[in-house]
Amino acid sequence: MKFNNIYKGKKILITGNTGFKGSWLTIWLLKLGAEVYGISNDVPSNPSIFEKLNLKEKIIHFNQDIRDLNKIKEIITNIKPDFCFHLAAQPIVSKSFENPIETLTTNIIGTANILESLRKSNNNCVTILITSDKSYDNIESKWGYREDDKLGGKDPYSASKASAELVIKTYFNSFFNNPESKIKIASARAGNVIGGGDWAKDRIVPDCIRSWNISQPVNIRNPQATRPWQHVLEPLSGYLRLGQILSNNTNINGEPYNFGPESGQTQTVLQLLQDMSKHWNFLEPKNAYNIVSENKFAESKLLKLCCDKALFDLQWKPTLTYDETVKLTSVWYYTYYRENQDMFEYTINQINQYEQLAQERQISRYKKHE
Repeated sequence: MKFNNIYKGKKILITGNTGFKGSWLTIWLLKLGAEVYGISNDVPSNPSIFEKLNLKEKIIHFNQDIRDLNKIKEIITNIKPDFCFHLAAQPIVSKSFENPIETLTTNIIGTANILESLRKSNNNCVTILITSDKSYDNIESKWGYREDDKLGGKDPYSASKASAELVIKTYFNSFFNNPESKIKIASARAGNVIGGGDWAKDRIVPDCIRSWNISQPVNIRNPQATRPWQHVLEPLSGYLRLGQILSNNTNINGEPYNFGPESGQTQTVLQLLQDMSKHWNFLEPKNAYNIVSENKFAESKLLKLCCDKALFDLQWKPTLTYDETVKLTSVWYYTYYRENQDMFEYTINQINQYEQLAQERQISRYKKHE
C-alpha cells in the first residue's frame, strides 16, 4: 500500500493546483483515490499541464486569489478538508524582480490567509505548507543547509519564502501548538525540481523544450552553475509522506523539512542540457545550446539541502538516480510533442514506474507492509 492508504477517500485541498507541481500532486492523489479540491487564481503557463491533462474535469476547482482572505475562509469552511497542501505562490525568481509587490503579497500574505482560514474553520486538518530551498540565507555552502540554518533573502522571491516560513512558525506557536488544536502543520523546502509538463518562463528545462521543439538551440546564461536536480515526484513523495506521518505523530507538528536528491545528483546546467539532448536525438550535444553572456539578475552558483532530518523522522529518502531523473523528464516532453498518446495516462504510468522503483529499492513508504 502507498502511504498506508491515508489519502484514499479523503478530501484533499491543493492550493496552486494549476501549476507544475500542483498538477502532478493532483494526478498522484487522484491515483491514490482522494477527493481533490483546488484553489488557484490562474493557469500560469501556455501550454499548461493542468489544461492539457484536463484536470479541471477531474476535481472540484475554485478560481480564487489566495490574497482574498474572506473568499479563502469561505471556501475552506465549506470544504472542510482532511488534508491541505499549500503550493500557491508566485514561483519565478525573474518575475519577482519585475513585480516584487505581487511576489511578496502572494507568498507571504497568501500563506497567512491559508493559515488563518484553517484556524477559523475549526476542522481537523493536516496541512503541509511548501516554501522553497531559497528560504535559506545562501552562502553557497557545499555541505547543504539544515532546517535550523539561518533564513534569508537576497532577492524578492527568496525574501518572500523566508518570510512565509516565519509566518508558519508564528501561527504554529501562537495558535496550533496545543493539544486542543485541530490543525497540524509542517513546512516543506525543496528546489531545482524538473519533470514533464513544466512550461514556466525562465526555467532551464522549459526553455530547452521550447527551443528544441522548433529545432533551435537554447540560450543559457550560467552553464557552470551547479544544482541538485530532482524529479518532481521526489519532493511530492516527501510532501505526501510528511502528511502521512504528521496525521499520526504530533511530535513533528510545526517542524520544517528539506526534500532533495542524493549528493551525486548535483550537476552543472551544461551537463544537464547535454544529457537531456540525447533523448531529443541531437547527434552532437553542442548543437543543443548557445552560451550567452546576458544575465538580467544575480543567480547563485550552488544551493543544496541536507535531508537527514527527513530520513530520521519520516524514513524518507529519494528514489531516482540522476540518469533516471533526466530520462523521465526528457521522454515525457518528447512523448507530448512527438507521439500521439493520452498524456494523463502516460503521466500515471510514470508515477507507476516511480512507485515500482521505490518498492524495489525498499523505500519505506512503498514497502508492501505499508
